[in-house]
Amino acid sequence: MLLLRWAILLLLLFAGVCFAYYAATGQDRFKRIGWVVLKWTVLAALGFFAVLIAERVL
Repeated sequence: MLLLRWAILLLLLFAGVCFAYYAATGQDRFKRIGWVVLKWTVLAALGFFAVLIAERVL
């Protein structure tokens, strides 16, 4: 569980760095990479919390 929490945190940090690079350079590839990483991180976090809720219910 701790490993997954750290992975989600690091992915969110990486997405933030990509958006900062986009803001600094204006290159669209950083924005595109940031959105892809953010999308999959949010999906992974939702799956993680769904498992936690399912454990609590069952």
